[in-house]
Amino acid sequence: MLPRSAMGTSRPRSASVIITPPLTMPGSGPNTPPQSTMDQKSPNYALEMCESAPESQPLTKHMFSDGSETDVDDFESLRTTHGRHSSRTIQRKHIILIILLAIVSNLASGCVGFYYNKGPNLDAACSSYTAQYSPVLEEVGIKYDFIQYNGSFLEETIYRQRGSPEVDDAWEALGVNSRAGVITREQGLKSGLTDAHVQRADKYGGGFFVNVEGMHHLHCLNLVRQGLYWNYEYYKELGAGAFVNDDMIIEKHISHCLDTIRQTLMCNADTGVLGQVWFDHESPTAFPDFNTKHKCKNFDDISRWAVEHQELVPDALPDDYMKEPRPEYVGENTP
Repeated sequence: MLPRSAMGTSRPRSASVIITPPLTMPGSGPNTPPQSTMDQKSPNYALEMCESAPESQPLTKHMFSDGSETDVDDFESLRTTHGRHSSRTIQRKHIILIILLAIVSNLASGCVGFYYNKGPNLDAACSSYTAQYSPVLEEVGIKYDFIQYNGSFLEETIYRQRGSPEVDDAWEALGVNSRAGVITREQGLKSGLTDAHVQRADKYGGGFFVNVEGMHHLHCLNLVRQGLYWNYEYYKELGAGAFVNDDMIIEKHISHCLDTIRQTLMCNADTGVLGQVWFDHESPTAFPDFNTKHKCKNFDDISRWAVEHQELVPDALPDDYMKEPRPEYVGENTP
């Protein structure tokens, strides 16, 4: 065995040992052991034995730092086996990783599907994201659906016709004259209202007086319709609604409504496009196609909510129905 200092620590070094049977010389004395069997064989017996040894029984051995020995072939076999084992381990890790990724991907897909099927739907998410908070969003359940516009240029709907009781009834059915309702104080504050806004007296339940803005926009459009030159005299003679006032107030009212509609249209600018169609067989002429599809909110449900939340006619309310305002909340002029 080699000294330990000669083998080093990083890799064991090997020493070759030649294994030969001991030779006994004849006539060595009385204590000389009997001759070995090799003396009875050919003189080249040892060499023949070495040459005839099978390759699977090497004469070279490895010695390790702990003093143990192993055949070179055994060492190479262990190294090959270790390499194969490492390769199989890496393959297993890759397979496990792929399986884990597939599981995570399926779970993520399931969560997304659950969110959209069981959680907030896209209609509710869209309406809440694109609008100021309102209890209408919570209590109505906003939905969107495609609606075909009637954009005919010559064929008039009831809403386009000259002033008459039938026309007024059609507009009234849209909710253009719906009265204010009351929402809770918490809903009002969440909607952006403050203590400076008109409130119901606490003894009657408190809360804020409100109108649904969509109904106000229709009210304004209806007033602009009534103020058209071919309708103005008709409604002035009726002397109802906004037309109980003098011409100056009527003008201010109509111009207020006109500008409110302008701002609303700009705020909700429609990104749809208008194509063009042909008319006149004798002389084909292009004309805008106003009969387009639009994705619209469920207006009937919104209008119904506004009507159902109306308060009594002001004349029928008790004198102390409104909460007394603080002096600093009262302005000098009409806003």
